[in-house]
Amino acid sequence: MNQMIGLVEDDPNIRDIVEGYLNKEGYRVIAVDTAEKAWDIFQEQTPDLWVLDIMLPGMDGYEFCKKIRQTSEVPIIIISAKDEEVDKILGLELGGDDYLTKPFSPRELVARAKRHLKRWQAMKPSEDEEQDTIVAGELELNDAERQAYFKGEEIEVTTKEFEMLKILASQENRAFAREELLIKVWGEDYYGSDRAVDDLIKRLRKKMKDLPIETVWGHGYRLKEKRT
Repeated sequence: MNQMIGLVEDDPNIRDIVEGYLNKEGYRVIAVDTAEKAWDIFQEQTPDLWVLDIMLPGMDGYEFCKKIRQTSEVPIIIISAKDEEVDKILGLELGGDDYLTKPFSPRELVARAKRHLKRWQAMKPSEDEEQDTIVAGELELNDAERQAYFKGEEIEVTTKEFEMLKILASQENRAFAREELLIKVWGEDYYGSDRAVDDLIKRLRKKMKDLPIETVWGHGYRLKEKRT
């Protein structure tokens, strides 16, 4: 089955051009003009990637991005007429994986979409992948099923949250630098700052309040082994 891309753009000319280029590459595109419509699609059909304008009527792209990131790490490419660095940083720190300033080349957008979809697919376990369990104290990770358990209770985590837990749990007590975690979880070509690591750790601490993730000041984080 072809991969599905959600396109949120209120300018009909840009929407038609982007949809046409993505269709030519074999992607199934669901194109809408508001974030409210896109949110309904997200809950029902779960596209493999989003191309998202920021300036939208009603709910803007920033808010839509935040809503998606509450439950999913699906790739998001932001397209915007805002070209200030602060706007790019805000979009990326709210969960965007990439940022293109209008006007942009549709071919470049397609190339970036291919790259993010390839990486997103690689993060998902294959059907024939053997079950692999990582145990670190009261944390248990089922790699094949992408399930996380803490104190015997299953905790709902996103793909990037799971990857972060897996990295930290695989080498307890090792201090990982923020830059290293950023590359391991987001990839070498991620444009945003290492504040994305801090935000993800904050979410994990909120979901698992007693999880012993320690801050190594001026460096990064580690999962502290609990000794009995």
